[in-house]
Amino acid sequence: MDVILWWGFYFLTFYAFLPGFISRMFGFRVFSKGVAEREIALTFDDGPHPVYTPRLLDLLKAHGAHATFFVVGSHAEKHPDIVRRMHEEGHDIGIHNYIHRSNWIMGPISVKRHVVRTGDIVEHITGVRPRYYRPPWGIVNVFDFLGRGKPQIVLWTALFGDWKLKVGAERLYGKIRRKLQPGAVLLLHDRGDTFGADPDAPANTIDAVGRILEDGKREGLRFVGIGEMMRLTRQSKDEAQARRGSGGAATDGIVPGSAAKAQPEALPKTGPVKRVVVAAWMLWEDIFGWLFRLRPIGDGRSFHYRIIRYGGPALTLDDGQRIARGDRVMELHFVNKMMLDIGMSSRSEMQIAIRVIQLVKKALPDAARELQSMPGGEDVKALYGVSMINRGSEGLGFETFAMQKGLFAWFTNRYLRLLTAIIHPQGRTRVKAHGERMEPRMLVMPRRKLMEWEKGSYSAARERASKAEIRQGMAAVGAAGYGEGEDRPGDEGRSGDQA
Repeated sequence: MDVILWWGFYFLTFYAFLPGFISRMFGFRVFSKGVAEREIALTFDDGPHPVYTPRLLDLLKAHGAHATFFVVGSHAEKHPDIVRRMHEEGHDIGIHNYIHRSNWIMGPISVKRHVVRTGDIVEHITGVRPRYYRPPWGIVNVFDFLGRGKPQIVLWTALFGDWKLKVGAERLYGKIRRKLQPGAVLLLHDRGDTFGADPDAPANTIDAVGRILEDGKREGLRFVGIGEMMRLTRQSKDEAQARRGSGGAATDGIVPGSAAKAQPEALPKTGPVKRVVVAAWMLWEDIFGWLFRLRPIGDGRSFHYRIIRYGGPALTLDDGQRIARGDRVMELHFVNKMMLDIGMSSRSEMQIAIRVIQLVKKALPDAARELQSMPGGEDVKALYGVSMINRGSEGLGFETFAMQKGLFAWFTNRYLRLLTAIIHPQGRTRVKAHGERMEPRMLVMPRRKLMEWEKGSYSAARERASKAEIRQGMAAVGAAGYGEGEDRPGDEGRSGDQA
């Protein structure tokens, strides 16, 4: 059962949760907010509807406004005259799948069929193939990010729950009014027969939009299609980049040459968006811990563990002991909060690695006592984990092994790199610069050595050797500045590691 849960967790993480999380928080491969002086993009999902969409088109035409309609292919197929009118009146048309079904529950081939079929329908009606795509509920999977030539994914700056009748036209107007800012991409609906929606809710949307269009006209705002919003955004960014270039490098705070080395190294700072991202990731870690029944080591602030059946290739340790498939091992997990605190308060990779080694050293006696006291603990053969932070671990009594190539190793590598990029401010830079040399390895400590930590008899000389091993390891993987006589911030591995 644990194996099924583990692979289910990996699948949902990589296929669905992380793509959605990253797209919403970092805007990766999606467009959700523009840069404009007075333009706003109104977007409408789920249509066309034979009654409400024509009323909405009448309203937009009366105010000289343009919008974007993300149509469901099956509805467009039934109402080609409405789709044709959208196009003729200058609105943008995007794809919203052939039927309103989440991409999380469809495979990549099914999603592609939905997109292609809907694109074919719209192109047949209008003569123009749609260039924009909004997945139902804004839920993307990993394959939505792949491949050039696909329609641009468009999400939103704000949505308002207008699919529910109880929101009411007055309250809906107030909610939209508060988000009426240049560059905003506003999500509304012109059809109410999807799951969880009320059939007559679009009547409230039309009433509220009418008032919004009047407000916009008084305030000098323009309502444009998503294509124009994206064009204006590119133009604004190009102009800003040109201004920065003409203003000189000093505007970026870069100190050239050796002067840069003379500057004191500042600790990395975290903005509000990053704090939200980290908070969400901590919540995800809590779900993981509950799902796999992790237990605390010591006070639980640094490490958790669980007892599992080892499922990898047979390992032969230095003393001749073998860890075989099916043997019980104590799997160690870093706590993300602890790793985040270390990353945010360290100025170099050396400092990060040494602090982690110190925490592991502190936790090992607690792990030994936990193993000693648990029922059936005498059958556990080793302490085990997978981590990118493995330099110097031999000084504590661990033995390291390369992971056997395969799907699990591939997923683990990508998972830990992704955690590196999310948790640590320089993580993305480190992954890009040295990703090919960032290798997770299995760490194994036989039960006998772990029990020596509980007795306080483990060799202090071996433990002290770990610092030299860390320095050698940092230079070997090209860690920031090592082998060059300087320290720069960075990170070798990241939270979420197993040991």
